[in-house]
Amino acid sequence: MALSESFLQELRFKTDIEDVISSYVSLKKRGSTSVGLCPFHNEKTPSFTVYNDTQSFYCFGCGVGGEAITFIRKIENLDYIDAVKLLAQRAGLQMPDDGFDDSLSKNRRTILAINRETAKFYHSYMLSDQGRTGYDYFINRGLTPNTITRFGLGYAPDKWDALFKHLKSKGFKPSDMVSAGVVKLSKNKERYYDNFKNRVMTPIIDVRGNVIAFGGRVLDDSKPKYINTNDTMVYKKTNEVFGLNLAKDSKSDSLILCEGYMDVIAMHQAGFTNAVAGCGTALTNEQVRLISRYAKEVILAYDADEAGQKALNKAINLFKQTDIKIRIPTLKGGKDPDEIIKKFGRDKFKAMLDGASNDIEFHLFDLRGKYNLASSQGKIDFLKEALNVLAPTTPIEQDIYITRLSDELGVEKGSIRLQLDQLIKKNSSRQKTREYKAIVNDSIRQGQRISHEANTSVKKLKAEERVIGLLLKYPSCADLCSDFSSELMTEGFYRKVYELLTDRIAKSLDTELISLSGFLSESEMSRLSEISAKNQVSNNCKKEFTDCLKTIKAESSADAYGVAKLSDDEYRNLFKKNT
Repeated sequence: MALSESFLQELRFKTDIEDVISSYVSLKKRGSTSVGLCPFHNEKTPSFTVYNDTQSFYCFGCGVGGEAITFIRKIENLDYIDAVKLLAQRAGLQMPDDGFDDSLSKNRRTILAINRETAKFYHSYMLSDQGRTGYDYFINRGLTPNTITRFGLGYAPDKWDALFKHLKSKGFKPSDMVSAGVVKLSKNKERYYDNFKNRVMTPIIDVRGNVIAFGGRVLDDSKPKYINTNDTMVYKKTNEVFGLNLAKDSKSDSLILCEGYMDVIAMHQAGFTNAVAGCGTALTNEQVRLISRYAKEVILAYDADEAGQKALNKAINLFKQTDIKIRIPTLKGGKDPDEIIKKFGRDKFKAMLDGASNDIEFHLFDLRGKYNLASSQGKIDFLKEALNVLAPTTPIEQDIYITRLSDELGVEKGSIRLQLDQLIKKNSSRQKTREYKAIVNDSIRQGQRISHEANTSVKKLKAEERVIGLLLKYPSCADLCSDFSSELMTEGFYRKVYELLTDRIAKSLDTELISLSGFLSESEMSRLSEISAKNQVSNNCKKEFTDCLKTIKAESSADAYGVAKLSDDEYRNLFKKNT
C-alpha cells in the first residue's frame, strides 16, 4: 500500500526541492529555474536543472530526473520509504503508523542491524584473550588502542561458525545474515558458515554512521590476502568512500585520497583527519561525485609504485571532469603514506602534502623527464605535448604556464599562445561534433529500442509523450478520454503513466510528481521528469490533446512501425526535423 495522500500532500507543502538539492549541489538562479553541476555524472558545464514551478529536477547531460523523493533516493542510496522518512524528518513531520508497504525498508534495517552486531562481535572478540592475535597485529602495525576503538577494528575468529552462532543467538535469521554478506550457505545448502575467518576486520561505515560492509585481511601471506563484502542491499562498493564518515567532520575544505584502509587509519592517527580511500580496487565516477560533495580540493596521496601511479592518472582524469581542484604530492621514502609516516614522522609527511603540485604542474613535470630540452627537437616535442595539457585549462592558467614555458625554453610567448589557440579551436570543433553525434546516436538507439520493443511508430510515441505532458499540465484534458482506451497506449511506461494520471484525476487527486514517485521506479521518474521539463505551454490544450489521441488511434491500427523501418540516416533526418 502507498503512503496516504494527506501525508504526501503535507510533505509536498513542507518540502522545497531547491532547498533539498542545494544541500548537495551548488545551484545558481537562471530565470525561473536553478542550475548546477549534476551530482549523478561528472561534468564541468552545468546541465542539471531544478524547476521550482513543478518541484522537479532533470539533467540534460545524463537523463536523470525526478522530484525530491527520487533525488534523495538516488543521492543517498535509499529505498522509497527511507527517502520519505528522511524528508519527513527534515520537514518536522511524523511518519504515519501504517498504510504503506515498509518491507524493503525493514529488510534494509535488518541488514544494517546485522552489520552493527557483527562489528561489535568482531571488536569484542579481538579484545578478549582468544582474539589477542588480531589485537597484536594492529598494535604491531603502529596503531594505538584509541585508533583501534575509533575505527571499530576487530578480529574474525579462526572458526567456521562463530559469528553465525552469535547472530542466531541474537534472533537474526540465517537468510538475512546471507543477505548482509557476513554468512554464506554451503553449495549443498546443508550448512551456514562465516564469510570471514581468522582475519583482522575493518568495518566500512557510511556518512550516516551505518556499518554497511567489512574488509578482512589475513595475518600471514596466505591467499586471498583481502576479502571484502560483496554488494548488498545497503552496500555497493563503487558508491562508497572509506573514512568519509569521519573526514566530513574535519572542518577542512580538502580531502586526502589514499589507496588503502590502513593508509587512511594511519593518517587519521597522525592528525590528518581528512583522509579517505575509495572502496574497491579502482576509483569510480560515483566515488568522485561523493567526494566532491564534501570537499573543494582533493590531495591525491597514492602509492609510489607502478600500480599506484596508474591509479593516480586515472584519478586525475576523473577529477578533471569535475570542478574540484586537485593536488599531487611527491611521496618519497616509502611505498605508501603509512610507511612514510612511520619512517619519517608526521611533520615530514605534512611537508610533502604542503608541497603538492596541481595536476598541470604534475603533468608538465612528468613530460620534462621524457625529452631532451637541450635540443631543438626535444623542445618542439615537449611543447607539443605540453599544449595538450594546457588546452583544457582556464585562460588565467594558460597565461601563467605559457609565460613559464617561454622563459624556460627561450620560445616567444606569442608563438606558444598562437599554437595553443589553434589547438583549442580544433579541439572545440571536434568536441561539438562528438557531442552532437552522441546526442543523435543516443536518440537513435533509444528510439529504435523503444520502437522495436513496443512494435510501434515514432509518431505514436511522440503523441503519447505529449498526451502525458498535457495531462500533467492541464488535468482537465482527462475529460476527453471517455471514449479512449488505455490499451491503445504503448505497453509499459506510456500506458502505466497514462493510467496512473487519469485514475488520479478521476479521483480528484493531484498529479504532482512527488505524489507519483511511490508508484514509479527511479528510471520511470526520470523519463516523466524529462517530459515535464520539455513540456510546452499549449495555446489550445484540448484541441492538441484530441489531435494526439487521434494520432495514437490511427497509428495503433496502421501497419507501419516507424523506426523499425527507418535507416539510421532517415532517423537522423527525423531527429533534425523534431529539434
